[in-house]
Amino acid sequence: MTDSDATAWHRDAVPRRRLRAVDEDAAAALRHRRAAISDLGEALRQLIGYASTTEAPTVELLAAAERVRRVAAPLGERVRERGVLPAADDLLGGIRMYNPVTGTGSALAPPMRIAEEDGVAVGRCTLGMAYEGPPTYAHGGVSAMLLDQMLGYAVSASGNPGMTVQLDTAYRKPVPLLTELRLTAEVTAVEGRRVTATGWITTVAEPDEVLAEAVGTFVALRADQARRLFGSVL
Repeated sequence: MTDSDATAWHRDAVPRRRLRAVDEDAAAALRHRRAAISDLGEALRQLIGYASTTEAPTVELLAAAERVRRVAAPLGERVRERGVLPAADDLLGGIRMYNPVTGTGSALAPPMRIAEEDGVAVGRCTLGMAYEGPPTYAHGGVSAMLLDQMLGYAVSASGNPGMTVQLDTAYRKPVPLLTELRLTAEVTAVEGRRVTATGWITTVAEPDEVLAEAVGTFVALRADQARRLFGSVL
């Protein structure tokens, strides 16, 4: 290597090393932020669980409400507006930290874990008392929300992502709370931009006993529709 070659190599290599270091630092910071968001989400879910079941004296409820407001105030000083994606999200990578079903940062989510097993989407979650509709059982709207998420996952995994245009839900038996649930979903038909998927809710302990099922119709957006609906975040 000549002196001029070495100089050129040094000039090119140093910026590359710096860029790699910057990328690695950014990736580490993102991982740290996501972990913090998940930690806060878990704490909020615990709070909601206790708030939904506590029989503490009224004076303690009032005191707790005031403490929660004080703790929450600093978080409200820097909030994103509608149409702005969370900094920790990766829309194309499928990471939605605040998804109300799967997001580990969401105070509302169970959160459900979804994976693909032998070409079928399989989800697992446990619904706490905050999801109660009929005494000791889940609210029917919560079951529908879980199924919609499962069907959407299956549709996207098939390579035909779309938006829900119809969801038909049948309730066979009440969905129990504080019980590990197993949800499955699969695509059953593809006709142009229209995709149909079917899903079920069972318990992990009794996977053959269907508690609720749904058939969903999804339609892929045209480019102009996607721009109109999501142009500010895509």
